[in-house]
Amino acid sequence: MMQYSKYLIAILTAASFAACKVGKDYRRPEVAVPAQFGRTAASDSTVSKASWRQFFPDPALQQLIGDALVNNFDLQVALKRIESASAYVKQAKAAMLPSVTANATANTTIPSKNSLNGLSLENFLKTNHIEDYNLGVGISWEIDIWGKIRRQKEAALATYLQSFEAAKAIQTGLVANVANSYFNLLMLDEQLRIARSNATLSDTIVQMIRMQKTAGDVTELAVQQAIIQQQAAELLIPQLEQAAAIQENAIRILMGQMPGPVARNTTLDRFKVWDDLSTGVPAAVISNRPDVKASELGLKAANANVGVAQGAMYPALSLTANGGLNAYEIGKWFSIPNSLFGTVAGNIAQPIFQQRRLKTQLEVAKVERDQAVILFRQSVTNAVREVSDALVQLDKLQEQQTIATSRLETTQKAVFNARLLFRSGLANYLEVISAQTSSLQAELAQADIRRQRLSAMVELYRSLGGGYQ
Repeated sequence: MMQYSKYLIAILTAASFAACKVGKDYRRPEVAVPAQFGRTAASDSTVSKASWRQFFPDPALQQLIGDALVNNFDLQVALKRIESASAYVKQAKAAMLPSVTANATANTTIPSKNSLNGLSLENFLKTNHIEDYNLGVGISWEIDIWGKIRRQKEAALATYLQSFEAAKAIQTGLVANVANSYFNLLMLDEQLRIARSNATLSDTIVQMIRMQKTAGDVTELAVQQAIIQQQAAELLIPQLEQAAAIQENAIRILMGQMPGPVARNTTLDRFKVWDDLSTGVPAAVISNRPDVKASELGLKAANANVGVAQGAMYPALSLTANGGLNAYEIGKWFSIPNSLFGTVAGNIAQPIFQQRRLKTQLEVAKVERDQAVILFRQSVTNAVREVSDALVQLDKLQEQQTIATSRLETTQKAVFNARLLFRSGLANYLEVISAQTSSLQAELAQADIRRQRLSAMVELYRSLGGGYQ
């Protein structure tokens, strides 16, 4: 007995020293990132650390974002994925423990009277059947010699954390989508106000040209041209109302609600565009962007799965034990200690020929790990590009805003002068209509550029990893 105990101790000691030998421990791949974003000075602080409530101080927008974070369907699905991944983590942790099963069986066998068993029963036991009653508990424990089970636990934990980061990435995107949709809705409100104002102004011009026709200064063609301009402005009104209603429905869907109106009590020009947002250093994007972290965790899980596949090709050591009560008559089933039985066994199984399944699993696991490395590097590169693009947009849209404002002022002066000169007979009706058309387009363009600046601001916030705090 002492000799067997020594063997068992030797096996367990070897197992403890050999643990975690399969696979390689995870190390982050080298990714070349710039020292700073474009011409932006590097700094330790970044706007992404601000919560979305700080970044969007408007109460109406905060209400929309808050409702979306509670009721959005995509986010709810992502949270359910976290619960599923959490369950797999618990399962992976429990894999280190022995498995225990209990069973109770009772059976009766009636052999053929012409069989050897039947004749033996009738001659020696004076019966025509065999009864057997069994109540037992079995324990099986696979010893993690090569660290395969530990790698399974590592992969499950990485997958769980990946699902958690994926949910945060969905949240950052959701916050940005709601904000952008809200700003787009405010732009449509502003453009609708501009269209209605221009329709009213166009009606005034029509009346003015009709008076000129009555006086014999212009023809009916001039009146028709003025009416066409008025109708063009009026046509914009239902088009913009349609776009606004569709945008409201889109926001409601993001909030997990049925289509309907969206409350807002502000205008586009009341929102301050932050042009001097601190971006931090590009290397910090890797540690802050949820989607980048999710990609890295996917790589970590793939790396652990290589160890799992490799461990499946090595010998597996397992210990089993069974014990309980057994009797051939029900009246003696619980007669202790006579009905007690027990067995203990050790088993080493080495896969030899498995139709190449194990080797294929290892090869595929390595390929998937290589793919995960590529995806991680791609996610980092895309993150840096998105931040750089947002910075360029903020810079150039600010220049466009300055030009658009100057253009609008020029066209408004042109409309005033054209009407004044037309009344004095120094300008024709086409010049009045042309000036009015240019002014309408300039006003619409200015509202759109301001909305683009706000969207670029939101995109920078999202691309830096903000919005999940």
